[in-house]
Amino acid sequence: MSYRGTTALITGASAGLGEEFARQWAERGADVVLVARRLDRLHELAVDLEKSHGITATPIAADLARPGAGAALRADLDARGITVQTLINNAGFGSHGAFLEQDPEQIARMIQLNVGAVSDLSRAFLPDLVADGRGALVTVASTAAYQPTPAMAVYGATKAFVLSLTEALAYENRRSSLRVLAVSPGPVSTEFFDVVGSRDAMVGRVATPADVVTATRRALERGSTPPSVIAGLGNRLSVLASRLAPRRVVLAVAGRALKA
Repeated sequence: MSYRGTTALITGASAGLGEEFARQWAERGADVVLVARRLDRLHELAVDLEKSHGITATPIAADLARPGAGAALRADLDARGITVQTLINNAGFGSHGAFLEQDPEQIARMIQLNVGAVSDLSRAFLPDLVADGRGALVTVASTAAYQPTPAMAVYGATKAFVLSLTEALAYENRRSSLRVLAVSPGPVSTEFFDVVGSRDAMVGRVATPADVVTATRRALERGSTPPSVIAGLGNRLSVLASRLAPRRVVLAVAGRALKA
């Protein structure tokens, strides 16, 4: 896995996991492109990273929940003369509550950001990533991807899509030197649950962003990068148990845990 002399594009970089991805990649010498809606936070982070690590950090404000945002971002970077070797699809959000009570516009926005933007950005940048081969394509899935998630039905479904897409892309590009990885954390101490609007979705041990990003980086740095990794031993055991149990039992357990 190469860092120095490469550029990493990180979505959702203004806080939480995205900020931690930016810090760990910059610490190892990678230039970073920071994408999120909050330009003020991106500017502060960019100044800090450049001062601390002597790299180039480019903040770009973009709403990736808008259709066509991936192509627009690619065009923006082309105009700036920036070539990306690593793409980290981190941006996403969830909501908690019965599907019938969810705002249809929020559902559509969640699907567009969690699914549409990941697909658009991956397709827009994958040819260059494969051609260069020094970096990685990383997507942030979730342990919610491994079973139905009552009370977070759409979120869980979007993360199942992300996991499936990434594993398929890893296989399709197995003969290239590009590393393709989906990382699935459980609860993480970020602003995610503020957006979700309920702590009922916080099931299990809460990890730090550093825990998750370090696990991601270590998986990428293996001699043979796996197509996906579950961050945290407890989460891995939980997913293993869900695979062994009958589907209806898994569904009932998830429903009780999420207070559906």
